[in-house]
Amino acid sequence: MSFGMQVAVLFILAIPIACVAWTVTHEEIFREPRDYCVGRSKSGKSIGERKFFYLFTCEYCFSHYVTLGFLIMTRYHLWLDDWRGYVIAFFALVFVANVYMSAFGELRLEIRQDRQEIAANDELADMRHRRAGDRPAH
Repeated sequence: MSFGMQVAVLFILAIPIACVAWTVTHEEIFREPRDYCVGRSKSGKSIGERKFFYLFTCEYCFSHYVTLGFLIMTRYHLWLDDWRGYVIAFFALVFVANVYMSAFGELRLEIRQDRQEIAANDELADMRHRRAGDRPAH
């Protein structure tokens, strides 16, 4: 595979890595297991236990394990054909996936703020409309 194609695969393969890491660490479908892991990461008896459970609550940390899984599954390597190519691919994929997750997080925050502004403006418009309806006619 040419280096250009390897780079293209890097940016494509980082998408499902980011998707899996984000879904497990943020979305509602995994809330109960995540809440359990948060509790165990704070109240675990040993540092090893606390760190193990923390890995499932942090998208950056968890993306390393998801990346490892995808590397095993796809045998993707970057630049070099030996073990060094896998190491390079590992860190490159983690980096790109986390850029994607950061951008997605910012986009979600912006959308949430826009929705709150719209709701506040709608409520203000409703209050003005009710007040205008309460005024006596002249």
